[in-house]
Amino acid sequence: MKKRMFKMAVVSAVGTIVLAAAPAVVETRQLQPFTNIAEIPVGSDLSSIRFEGIKAVKVATTRTSITDQGYCEGGYREPGGSMYCPSVQDGSRMPAYQITYSYNGPPLGSDEYGNAHFTFSVTMRPLDVSPAVLQMMSARKTNRAAAAEDFKVTTYPSFVPRVVIDEANSVFCDGSYIDGLWTHTDRNCEDKVTYKTVAVPSDYITVRVDPVARVANSSTAN
Repeated sequence: MKKRMFKMAVVSAVGTIVLAAAPAVVETRQLQPFTNIAEIPVGSDLSSIRFEGIKAVKVATTRTSITDQGYCEGGYREPGGSMYCPSVQDGSRMPAYQITYSYNGPPLGSDEYGNAHFTFSVTMRPLDVSPAVLQMMSARKTNRAAAAEDFKVTTYPSFVPRVVIDEANSVFCDGSYIDGLWTHTDRNCEDKVTYKTVAVPSDYITVRVDPVARVANSSTAN
């Protein structure tokens, strides 16, 4: 959703005040703050995934960006960028629960200490957390093992789209290298290359966290 606002800039020139309208573009979009999906690098030890904790948080459901065109396009912004081009504000915050897991994975190349212990988090709606866990949290007596049993962790390979040559529907002319250049045997022949999009394994593993109650209900329904 976009709309325009106008900021009034006051400019003084030889005692005269001139009002200049500087348009600002306002765009608001809906966010998807609740997700039970995370990604960890390929090569991580999946058996090392451990429940670490759950906590109440507030998540934004909308994000508004305000671009002051008079400032951003008028040469006033800093060379390296500016927090005002555009300014971003999150709003409509809702209660949620952040669930954190730890795991052992490949050390980062930039980490001189070779740390191999990492964490990831997912965010769920309050209705996805069982009353028993909510009661423990309310009493500040969360039993980690008991809370962990409230969720089921599933891992599976992740795939990404990649554009490759469609060998079956492409035509390649015969030829040979002459003076380092590929030269067609038949000079009237033209290569006809077509492409297709395929799914290939990514560098990450998808981790899905589901409430056990939801998994059980789904199994019963099937």
